[in-house]
Amino acid sequence: MKQHKLLILFSLLFFAAVSTNAQGLKVPKLDMASQVLGILNDTKGLDLSSDQTSKLESDNKSFVDDLMKINGSSASDDDKKASFLGLKNKRTKFLTDLLGSDLFKKYSGQVLKSINPLKSKLGLAALAF
Repeated sequence: MKQHKLLILFSLLFFAAVSTNAQGLKVPKLDMASQVLGILNDTKGLDLSSDQTSKLESDNKSFVDDLMKINGSSASDDDKKASFLGLKNKRTKFLTDLLGSDLFKKYSGQVLKSINPLKSKLGLAALAF
């Protein structure tokens, strides 16, 4: 009888511990597009004009949209790679024209430093950076 009560008590404690652990705090994750856009829109230390900032933010939005569209497509990996590299070349030309080569290098360095932790989540899309 004592063993039976002890077994029931142990089972209840085990059940309580498991259910308490299962109710842990769930932190909502930002979707990948908004994380990447936040990184791209961070222009601290670049001293951009308001015109440059607005053009950059507009291009960043369309770049991220294109990036996610390609990433979510049913194209083959080789086609996706080609699309990401084409997107990268187009963006590099735009940024060089907008910022000049010195600011482009500084901005690209900031972006690459911030995007590195996300590269594994981005998969092939990381080729665009």
